[in-house]
Amino acid sequence: MQLNQHLTIATTGDNILTLTAEPVTVFDDALHALADNMLSTMLNTNGVGIAATQVFSRAAMFIMASNPNKRYPNAPSMAPTVVINPQILSTSTMTETGMEGCLSLPGKRLSILRHTEIEVQYQSLDGRLHQQSLSGFVARIFQHEYDHLQGITLLERVNLMAASAEVSSC
Repeated sequence: MQLNQHLTIATTGDNILTLTAEPVTVFDDALHALADNMLSTMLNTNGVGIAATQVFSRAAMFIMASNPNKRYPNAPSMAPTVVINPQILSTSTMTETGMEGCLSLPGKRLSILRHTEIEVQYQSLDGRLHQQSLSGFVARIFQHEYDHLQGITLLERVNLMAASAEVSSC
């Protein structure tokens, strides 16, 4: 795989977005190249996160790289983080609704309910295990990208929220 290549981003209707990602078991140069190209693609499109499934890969991997840009002018700054084989270990009871966009749903923003704090575990590109507490906007990015690895897009998340609201109001 060529480095700093801008990858094609899957959009609503592409089957890859409905599939569950597969665990990464080989941490090699090809994985590093995929991560580099995902980061380049994400930065080129003013994203703050991108999942491998969004670029037609089944790898259970995403990148979080919150920085202010024209799509998210108030985003906090953080170094890009490659997240492989993520797990959400626990979530806060407190939730918050916020407007989210998605590179796979260009030009749209939807109001999405997310946990304000999460405890997560994931591997880095060298295979090492990390555990971290995330809050606010960065927790929102993690949950959004994690959804992609479960085959859940923003449109499905809105439908799940609506179904949950219907059940709780009965």
